[in-house]
Amino acid sequence: MLSFLAVTLELPLKITEDLCAIALRAGAAIMTIAESPLKVDRKPDQSPITAADQAANDVIVAALHRLTPTIPVVSEEGDKRLDEPDQPFWLVDPLDGTKEFIAGNGEFTVNIALIDKRVPILGVVYAPAIERLFFASGPGNAFQQRGAGQPIAINARTASPDAVVALASRSHLDDRTQAYLAECRVADIRQMGSSLKFCLIAAGEADLYPRFGPTMEWDTAAGHAVLAAAGGSVTTLDGGPFLYAKAGLKNPDFIARGAVAS
Repeated sequence: MLSFLAVTLELPLKITEDLCAIALRAGAAIMTIAESPLKVDRKPDQSPITAADQAANDVIVAALHRLTPTIPVVSEEGDKRLDEPDQPFWLVDPLDGTKEFIAGNGEFTVNIALIDKRVPILGVVYAPAIERLFFASGPGNAFQQRGAGQPIAINARTASPDAVVALASRSHLDDRTQAYLAECRVADIRQMGSSLKFCLIAAGEADLYPRFGPTMEWDTAAGHAVLAAAGGSVTTLDGGPFLYAKAGLKNPDFIARGAVAS
């Protein structure tokens, strides 16, 4: 078990390995349920939830409490209380992209991030259906692993002005987003679900992801950590810092992008 002092002094590699193992176990729990007929329930806000969401949450929360018993865990499917905004805390979306999971298209992820002083400093994103794992432990330390292959370092690219590849939510490509992308002279728009969008920019496979409309902090934190470590950024619309532990854990509109030419 690690205290936060151990996390800050010894980490970040060891704990990132632990987080990857936790995400893989949660992904396995999700895929086991995916093999059975799905029962879809509705939360009070009418968003869908399945047994896979709860199973992954149970795996992750229990493991994080064992790993760092002094650090609170905030999860979409669990405890959302946060007493001190500047304190370190885990931020978890056990199954990001429940709609994609129900649709069976593979674009869903397990998201685990560590927030400190309102900034994501560690992050793991695992897409179990396609066996693609992304993880990061600070600037210059972003990696991906495909299946049983070896982890490889990833870096966000600098977009070519004439060949910008943009990503958009599969469920939220609205008029405002289309107008913004038209202004950016985007050459290609690809739609997909979940935090994979941040990770593909981090891996140099895309350049831009604007999001206008509601998201929650657990939707973005792990992908934000990966993208920032790979040399990209997530900012508010005016270019300001994109911070966490906000009131109600609700995000403003944001722009995620790759590296900027120096």
